[in-house]
Amino acid sequence: MPQERKPQFATDSGIVIPPYLTHAASTEPQETPGEYPFTRGVYPTMYRSRLWTMRMYAGFGTAQESNQRYRYLLSQGVTGLSVAFDLPTQIGYDSDHVLAEGEVGKVGVAIDSLADIETLFEGIELQKVSTSMTINSTASILLAFYVALAKRQGANLAKLSGTVQNDILKEYAARGTYIYPPGPSMRLITDMFAWCSRELPSWNTISISGYHIREAGSTAVQEVAFTLSNAVAYTQAAVDAGLDVDQFASRLSFFFNIHNNFFEEVAKLRAARRMWARIMKERFNAQDPRSMMLRFHSQTAGSTLTAQQVEGNIVRVALQATAAVLGGTQSLHTNGFDEALGLPTENAARLALRTQQVVGYESGITDSVDPLAGSYLVEYLTDQVEQKATEYMERIESLGGAVQAIEAGFIQNEIARSAYEAQLRVERGEDVVVGVNKFQIEEPPFTDILHVDDALRTKQIERLQRMKSLRNPADVAQALSAIRQSATDGENLMPRILAAVESYATLGEISDTLRNVWGEYEE
Repeated sequence: MPQERKPQFATDSGIVIPPYLTHAASTEPQETPGEYPFTRGVYPTMYRSRLWTMRMYAGFGTAQESNQRYRYLLSQGVTGLSVAFDLPTQIGYDSDHVLAEGEVGKVGVAIDSLADIETLFEGIELQKVSTSMTINSTASILLAFYVALAKRQGANLAKLSGTVQNDILKEYAARGTYIYPPGPSMRLITDMFAWCSRELPSWNTISISGYHIREAGSTAVQEVAFTLSNAVAYTQAAVDAGLDVDQFASRLSFFFNIHNNFFEEVAKLRAARRMWARIMKERFNAQDPRSMMLRFHSQTAGSTLTAQQVEGNIVRVALQATAAVLGGTQSLHTNGFDEALGLPTENAARLALRTQQVVGYESGITDSVDPLAGSYLVEYLTDQVEQKATEYMERIESLGGAVQAIEAGFIQNEIARSAYEAQLRVERGEDVVVGVNKFQIEEPPFTDILHVDDALRTKQIERLQRMKSLRNPADVAQALSAIRQSATDGENLMPRILAAVESYATLGEISDTLRNVWGEYEE
């Protein structure tokens, strides 16, 4: 028998891959798609009825520039918008704040007030488009901006669809754009759950994100375990606040990262669905099947993109997109091939969208529901991911749950360890990254990069000052005072925040009001 290429074959999570498998490797019976525990998909017909929502994550510079990109993407076949916000917006600072210098509009669009949202969505009817907003510590404010504009457009709020990420626990563990301590942050989230269940019943109130956990260096197994542990914490917090689980659980959504290890990624998504269904039924006694469905958005992996031989990223994105579809995603963003170097150019964004469209319309893999079901390898990996992720979740439970595990540094340390070990494997050549540690070439610098002009901060500040000169200061002061009172006495904050944004209070003013009551979190 010829010698094999490696002493052992394993996935990124360390799951050993046997040379071949038999049907006995899988312990789970074959289930029907659209039925508990939803391993094979949350809907019985999946893409035979409709394709996933094709989103393109976009936002840079000013609201006007981003509006032009959104309208272009919609004209090219995007079926859902996905808004990227700049760093000051993410952490509750207006563009004129001293800490915003050098960051305005750089990694997303700058949003200071309702006036910016009006410009961002000019010419776009919010009731006719699904919008995802990647925002966490200031999610309640950005959602209020969006709702205020929708009301002005005359939209039926019951039909408004979209998602706010609103996942603060992963910010403490993996990303860092938090403002307040965990307690008040969780209170903001449960306030939004309660308010949206009444006012925005079709809105996804949270997108519990494994994406950033994976970008920080976790394995696929850790991504599932830490994401579902965070989801348990949010669900428990809402139940403890007096909400019935079936009142809000159907609007929980998830967000997963899709890497290169093709079959493990498909299995990861199938395992996560099965695990969440069982958690909701057995731990939280959910009765509504919709409460047990793990619906998720997915995005191809930014951390796998290389600055060397950037055209190779086109292949990586296509491979990852195909894995997401075979894993049953409800929504997908594909990265631009140039994103290791900067924000995607218009050409790169269009090519990324075309990748989804080719997979969806030309490949034939959308014609059958869960077409990899019954594959000995995929079923084996699905079982293995579930088993190993469950073991991690049990360790987190022994620490008191996700919040306590984060406060103890357990999750952060596990992610850091996995990231370090992965980097060592690349440096030793055990894991091949084409163009980086093997098959290198001499190449000229890649120059077709999107640049965001530093001068836009001046324009944004001028716009902010002009807006402030036109608003009624007494209305703003009264609205901010009401927020301060509600933050103190425990009343649901969402109506107060909505009233404040309608008076043109700024994101920074609202955030500072809450900072003055709750303080800031320091790791």
